[in-house]
Amino acid sequence: MEKLFIVLGGIAFLVLVSFLLSAPVWLLWNDCLVDAVTIAKPVTWLQAWGLSFLFGLLFKSSTTSKG
Repeated sequence: MEKLFIVLGGIAFLVLVSFLLSAPVWLLWNDCLVDAVTIAKPVTWLQAWGLSFLFGLLFKSSTTSKG
């Protein structure tokens, strides 16, 4: 049971960190892009989290090393 709490706590911590890391996307989108592009609409924090997750999947750099 203790291991379950550790795993769930780790997952909760990672989700919290991912939401904190989506704050720059949210702020930049709403403060810069909405003013510059007339078609763009403000996004919520959850939408910014989804955008950063999607961009992370699409533009992830992968490096391989032969050793």
